[in-house]
This record gives sequence, C-alpha cells and structure tokens, in this order.
Amino acid sequence: KFLLDGSLYRGARPVMWSVVEKTALADAEIEYYEHTSPTIYVAFTIKETSDTDLEGARVVIWTTTPWTLPGNRAIGFGSEIDYSLYEAISVEEGASVAAGDKFLLSDILAERVCTHLKITEYKKCKAIKNPENIICHHPLYEDGYDFDVPLLAGDFVTTDQGTGFVHIAPGHGADDFMLGKKHNIEVPQTVDHEGIYYKHVPLFAGLAVLDDKGKEGPANKAVMSALKNKNSLLAHNKLRHSYPHSWRSKAPLIFRTTHQWFIDVKKSGLQKKALEAIENVKFFPEQGRTRLTSMIENRPDWCISRQRVWGVPIAIFVHKETGEPLRDPEVTNNIIEAFKKEGSDIWFDQDPYQFLGQKYNKDDYEIIKDVLDVWFESATTHAFVLENNEELHWPADLYLEGSDQHRGWFQHSLLEACGTRGASPFKNLITHGFVVDNKGKKMSKSLGNVIPPQKIIDQQGADILRLWVAASDYQEDLRFGNDIIKHHTDMYRRIRNTLRYILGNLSGFESNKKANYAEMPELEKWVLHRLHNLEKNVVEGYQNYNFHYVISQIHYFCSVDLSSFYFDIRKDTFYCESTKNIKRRSAQTVLDILYHHITLWLAPILCFTAEEVWQARFPDQGSVHLQAFPESMPTWQADTLADKWEYIKKVRQVVTGAIEVQRKDKVIGSSLQTHVHIYVPESLKEHFVDVNMSEVCITSGATLYYKQNHPQDAFKLEDSENIAVIVKTAEGQKCERCWMILDDVGKNTDYPDICGRCTEAVLKDKLDDVA
Repeated sequence: KFLLDGSLYRGARPVMWSVVEKTALADAEIEYYEHTSPTIYVAFTIKETSDTDLEGARVVIWTTTPWTLPGNRAIGFGSEIDYSLYEAISVEEGASVAAGDKFLLSDILAERVCTHLKITEYKKCKAIKNPENIICHHPLYEDGYDFDVPLLAGDFVTTDQGTGFVHIAPGHGADDFMLGKKHNIEVPQTVDHEGIYYKHVPLFAGLAVLDDKGKEGPANKAVMSALKNKNSLLAHNKLRHSYPHSWRSKAPLIFRTTHQWFIDVKKSGLQKKALEAIENVKFFPEQGRTRLTSMIENRPDWCISRQRVWGVPIAIFVHKETGEPLRDPEVTNNIIEAFKKEGSDIWFDQDPYQFLGQKYNKDDYEIIKDVLDVWFESATTHAFVLENNEELHWPADLYLEGSDQHRGWFQHSLLEACGTRGASPFKNLITHGFVVDNKGKKMSKSLGNVIPPQKIIDQQGADILRLWVAASDYQEDLRFGNDIIKHHTDMYRRIRNTLRYILGNLSGFESNKKANYAEMPELEKWVLHRLHNLEKNVVEGYQNYNFHYVISQIHYFCSVDLSSFYFDIRKDTFYCESTKNIKRRSAQTVLDILYHHITLWLAPILCFTAEEVWQARFPDQGSVHLQAFPESMPTWQADTLADKWEYIKKVRQVVTGAIEVQRKDKVIGSSLQTHVHIYVPESLKEHFVDVNMSEVCITSGATLYYKQNHPQDAFKLEDSENIAVIVKTAEGQKCERCWMILDDVGKNTDYPDICGRCTEAVLKDKLDDVA
C-alpha cells in the first residue's frame, strides 16, 4: 500500500550502524552506555577569504570521532555565536602550536581552548562577525584530500564544548547530512558495512574503525598520526561520555550513510493523520500523549529497510535507469498471492522476475534484496491478529507495553495503521514501567538481584505474582524482591481468608432463605451501602486500567470493613443464633451478595483463586471467568445510615482501646468478660436507637450514658474526645455456648450451662429439625 500510494522511496541517509550485526539499527534498538572516546583539536588552514587579516590563520574544530575526518567536507558555525581571531603570544614546551599562530575561535570557549592547546598567553586580534565566506583546506589536502572545505551556518552548533566550530562529515551524522544536503555538498562513502575504510579512501584504505567484536580498530590512531604529521593535530585527550550501543551485541555503533528505503511521512500526509488519530486515543498515564505526539511531530521520514541476511523481503523492483520503484498493482498482487501460498522466502529461493509477467522486460529492473525493519513487521500485528478473527474487532481496545515503546512499537503501529487504514490501531494505550529490585536498582544477573518468577510461582502460586503486579503502580518502575513478595503474600492471605470466612458461613444457605432488604438490621444495610459505593470505585478502576486502586479498595474493604468489623461482630450471630433467626438470615444474605461481588471483582486479577472459590460453591455453573460483574441495587445507597455507623465505629474503637488496656494489665483475658460503660454526647443519642452496643463491641454488656461530662478516670482517645469508656467486669455466669457472662445462665434446668438466648436458639433449631 505504501508502494502504490507513492510514499515509499529509496534514499541515502546516515544511519546508526552496527559493525557486529552488519546492519542499520532503529532508534528503539539503540541503548546508551558510558564509553571512552579520543578527543582531538584539529586545525583547518584558511584557503580563501575576503578578509586579508585572516590569511594564514586556521579554524580549529574539536571532535570525539577522529575516524570521521576523511569524510569531512565542511565546517559548521553558529550564526548567533561571537567569533574572533586570536594570536598565540607564548606557549608551553611541547605544545603543537607556536607563538605567532593565529586561530579562529568562539569567544566564550577561547580561554578553555588555549589552555588545552598549551597557549600560556594570547591576544584577541579581531572580532569576526560573519565567517560564512571562508573556505579552508582539508588538514590532509596534500595527501588526497584536495577539495574545498567551506564554513556553513548550522543551527545545531553550540558552545557547550569544543571550539564553537564543528567539523561536518555528511556521511557520518544526521545534522551533518542535512546541512550538506542543504548546500549541495557531496556525501562521500568512506566506511563499508564491516566498519572498514573503502579502497578508494586515501591513506586509510582497509583500516577498521571497529572490529567484528565491536572493539576499537586502528582507524582513530591512524587518522591522528596523519594529522600530527601535517602539524594539524593541535591537542588530544580522552573523554568518558554516554555513547550509542546496540541493544543486542552491546557494541558501540557508528554513523554511516547507506541507501535505505523510506516512507515519506510529511508529503504523503501520514504525519498529519497520525497526529489527528492520537487525539482520539485514551492514554494511561495521560503524559504518554505528549510523549508520542512530540515524537511524531519531530520524526524524520520512516526508514523501513535493513540489510540483514534474514527477514521479510522488501519485495519490489526498481527501474535501473530511473531508479524509481515499479508501482504496478498487478505485479504487487502476483507477489502477494505467491507469498500466501509459499511464504516470503520465495523471493530469495526462486526467480522474482516471474512476478513481472509479460508486461515488463526483466533486464530493465533491479531486484531489491533488502529486508523489512522488524519495527515495521511488529507494526502490522493489528492486521493479522484482529482483522481475520471473527471473535475480535479492529481497532484493538488496548495496546500495552513499556515506556520505551513510544519510540518503538506504539509509534510504528500508529504510523503503519494510519498509512494503510487511515486510523489508529488502538483505542487505549497503556505505558508501564520496568521491574527493578527492592532498592530500585535494575535487575542484573551479575548483581545477583534477579528473582525468577517461576520460583515465586512454585513457592506461593501464580496469583501472588498477579497480585504484586496489580497492587503496584505500573506507571512507575515496579519494585520486586523477597520482602515485597512477603508483603503481598500477607495481603493475599487476608483476601483469601475473607473468602474462606464467607464460604464457611454460607454452608446450608439457599436462595429461598434470603432476607428482604427492608427487614435487615442496620448493620447489614451499612455493609450493602459500603458495597454499593465500592462497586463504583472498582468498576471505574477497571475501566481506567487503575488496577492498584481496585486492589487497594477491595483489600481495605476485606480487611477493615469486613474482617475487623462486620465479621468480628457477626461471628456470634453465625455461631449462636437459630438458623431461622432474621438476623442470621440477613447476615447470610449479605454474605451471599459479598461472595458474588468480591469473587467476580477479583477474577481478572486473582484468576486461579477466584476460580477455586467459584467452583467450591458452584461446581456445575461453568467458570467464574464467564460470569459478568454483579450490579448493586440503588436502594443500598444510605448516606444517613452510613454517617451514623461511622460514629458507632468510632465508639467501638474507643471501647476496644479501653479493653486492650485491661487486657495488657491482665485484669481480663477476653472482651466477653467485660461490661462497658460508654459516655457520649446527648446530641448523638439518636445514633444508638436499635443498636446493641454490647454486640457491636463484643462484650457481655454495655450501658450508654448520654451526657457531656464523664468520670475523670474514663478512657479516651485523642481524636475521639467526646467519647469516654469505663470497663468493668461482667457479672453472672459464662455461657458455654456463646461465652458471654450473663445472669440468666442455667435458668432453664434442661440446659444448665447456657444462657436464655442460646437455650431459645437450641430449642428452635431442634423443633425445626423435627419438623
């Protein structure tokens, strides 16, 4: 499609080249590591100038790639930089310059450069406002480099380091190439695919820049030696800096100009289409939009070719005279049909000229043997994954990858789809961080901080890993270590125990035993209110791929609202009340609702645990992963009731604190050994209507006092100053069934060891069993 719409073309351009892999690398295949490079100051003697004061002077450049000097064809300067002519007055012993030598330098960098050149005293002779009419000799012009080296203005020239002048080798740098192209300067071919100077390169033919292992070859030293022989090497040193390397071989890369195949992103309108498509995509996190937009806005044409010995061929023909690719739909269809039947290797294994048919003379056409860049291949995944699958749809709901893929898969998929389908291949795009150890360091075998996921799966199960990922903020780097896994194992255990408690207390519960909402106690209504509000958060969290929010909400609900509060209160009801008791049936009804909501909410994350929980109760109703999320009832929203019970929870917290003091002092062993006296403001009296505070606080008795003042020795908490509690020992006998200390234990002689409530429950259940 790109071929037929005219946007595919062949052009020469400097690319990052791997000598080890013998191929060009895409931006996403490049990593930056610390590297030591030689640095040199080189003098270019002025050949032509309209300013007589500059005759005999030299322009000084600084570079970290001496091997690119044979490819030099110009010198770059900054139009906003101030330059001057400087003269050396005196120099140190051993300096490569002499007193009386004159140089063109940036004013800002002159002092630093003179220090490196061992010039002890110098003077500024003249300001040079516009150096663009200056032409220099190449430093090696007497040895085969006899061509003009003009000074050209370049907006990329800075005064961060160097001399304020940049040597321009159009075949070895993107900025150099564009500046040379602007001024119609030739792009010399100096280094081949093995990193070796071509035979036609004077002085240095056959020398390697890098060897086949990526180690430094003799080229740099040879160039420096030749420059020194011509008195053009003014100084040299070494620099430790960040340098591009191959992500596979980890070897340094070089810039070299090669013929590549490109897709035009500007003239074809592809760039505009992609930028418009981004507006309709949802990004998680949102800053991904800015990052991807910036990359599309600033990208050059898309290089889609590689020169590997393997890969998917760029199966096209090029006219030998015009250099234009053949854009014929009939020929293209012949190739497509052959690829479908026999695979793309037919382009290499058989005679590709067969696809021309009778329309064209094969002697007029060149067969292209280059292969597609892997990023182009990966960019097409949406087509063969989605478009031929009836169960899926195009575009994809979601693309998910690491933050480095804004430069890689995300960007190239967007460009490919916009060019061939006119729209983005994804509706949503998630960017995640990378796994690091528990100290935030990158995992490395050499550091010994790698924990194999299989080890965690074998020891704790896959759901622990899934919980760790879901509970982490994936927008940042994910910390991973034994302590972190232990923390998430504890979190998992709390969630699992919640589900075990629910399953255990649903034993014998059937749908026909459900209680109606209207007849439920307030505590059950409060739980349903919390569940109703939680549902909104969970669903919204899933919709926004905010998994750590989902897990934190569910975990808090399970551990705080349920285990520490609701379950703690209702365990007496489950163990002691009659199976027909409305309070018990209401609690089981709520457990049934909790079971469905929590199990299904957890299914996308704790997929194995959720399936286990589901099959334990519904072995004949298919997989949990085929169920839809349940929906809560609007009537469960009870804000006034919720406010009331939030205050009751505060009262319970104070009571618990007061009892804990007694427990630590060994006055009591259990909260059921106490009778608590609670003091609350009279204005809040209505909060305690129909509330059994001894049940809420798990004591054998509770007395409420509605007054502002309370005894001085009453227990209080700092954040609950209007609540006070005095703990006293409960009076009576211990019921062997509910363990409460009550004064009606043994009143029924048939059941001398249990209280009146337990006696009633036992008798009721016995009658039900008989019936």
